[in-house]
Amino acid sequence: MKIFDSEQTRTWDAYTIQHEPIASADLMNRAARVFADWFAGVYPDTRRPVVVVAGTGNNGGDGLVAARLLHWLNYEVKVLVCDFNGKRSADFLAQLAPMPEDVDVVTLENPAGLQEITLFGPAGASDAPIIIEALFGTGLNRPLEGSWAQVIDYLNTLPNEIVSIDLPAGLLADKHTPGNAVVKATRTFSFESPKRAFLFPENAERVGDWEYGSIGLHLDFYNKTETPFHYLTRHQAGLLLRPRTKFSHKGTFGHALLIAGSYGKMGAAVLAARACLRSGAGLLTVHAPRIGFLALQTAVPEAMYSPGHRAHYWTETPDLQPFQAIGIGCGIGQAPETAAALEEFFRMMESGTGGTPGLVLDADALNLLAQHPHWWRLVPRNTIITPHPKEFERLFGKTADDFERNDLQRRKAQEHGIFIILKGAHTAIACPDGACWFNSTGNPGMAKGGSGDVLTGLLTGLLAQRYAPRDAALLGVFLHGLAGDRAAAEKSERGMTAGDLAEAVGKVWNW
Repeated sequence: MKIFDSEQTRTWDAYTIQHEPIASADLMNRAARVFADWFAGVYPDTRRPVVVVAGTGNNGGDGLVAARLLHWLNYEVKVLVCDFNGKRSADFLAQLAPMPEDVDVVTLENPAGLQEITLFGPAGASDAPIIIEALFGTGLNRPLEGSWAQVIDYLNTLPNEIVSIDLPAGLLADKHTPGNAVVKATRTFSFESPKRAFLFPENAERVGDWEYGSIGLHLDFYNKTETPFHYLTRHQAGLLLRPRTKFSHKGTFGHALLIAGSYGKMGAAVLAARACLRSGAGLLTVHAPRIGFLALQTAVPEAMYSPGHRAHYWTETPDLQPFQAIGIGCGIGQAPETAAALEEFFRMMESGTGGTPGLVLDADALNLLAQHPHWWRLVPRNTIITPHPKEFERLFGKTADDFERNDLQRRKAQEHGIFIILKGAHTAIACPDGACWFNSTGNPGMAKGGSGDVLTGLLTGLLAQRYAPRDAALLGVFLHGLAGDRAAAEKSERGMTAGDLAEAVGKVWNW
């Protein structure tokens, strides 16, 4: 799913109005109907009163239509119109005129009047009003100040649930929003697609739980308009899946190599190996220090074991010719001998003596690369790297905010010709062509040691099956999150472990 910026979204609205064709007010009615249907599903108890806090622009018009529709659904609705400058859009006025007489509409000329919100009873009680915030939407292009900042400050002091229409007031959809003059919504419902601002941790407290719904904007505009940003959905991930034919054999699905583990960190190798096998790879070899023999042969009997020369850490590269994909880094440590082995590996890949297998770098392989930045010229193009935020910072430097970090991620993916998977709540996959995909699966239960090892094993297994690096990155991240959701459903977010996540990889293929 494409993620358009605010200007593109406004153009999309205008295109729909012109080419469907449909009147602007009727499109507003359609959008508010989608919102009201969603709201009634989330808050089915019509005994809870609703207060719509509306501006006087088109987002406020959305709020007016929502108020009218919810009134017809038997909610007790009150509307507070924040009219601080006397300017009202034509669509706002068109929606104000048909408001039913028994819906109380109060016009406020200053922020003090917002205390009307408490008229329905004590905030925080089970029957306290739900606030629907419809002040600005995506029309805002600078931080709020003055009277509007006072409105936001007041709303944020209330314990009531706040539901924002399309975008919390004060939040900029396409860039970092400084300051505190942003509504802290309990929930946000976005029209047609998510906003980029929803996908970064800096806005989590502002956006709350968010969902989106289509309002039927014109598909022609969607199909012909380009954007580097995408939201990875179940449908799109499903299109990447390859069938397994009747006469396939283990060689059909490739031979993967994991270079993983060190003294005290053999669990990382085990987790990566389990996930790699659950990915559908035909064969797996794990090259690990001799200390890992018993752990690997016992915990992952399906994998072959390639013993290293040293007991406690990786010091040399095995013959790479048999392998279609290689994953390096899980639990390997950062000993000087291991650093030398990683450099030797890169030089083998550069010279062609290691063939052209797909490559995944994670964990200590990334930490060692950060310590030796001159190795970047040796890293093969189309390599997949999987840093968490601190590893990303070590590799590429600090950034001021999440938007800046995402921009840096995209630039570095293009500069090095690699895929950068920045792990997080909406894991971002930056591609060499400048595209960036945000994942839709996963949950906080995955924020535990070992989850990244599972992802590395899964990605390596997909590359071994000859998935293109882009498809492996997208499908692997989606499946990793889906397995996390499955594990959380079975074990709970608190109770699940990375081992449960690896096991769940095998259960989610028939989603």
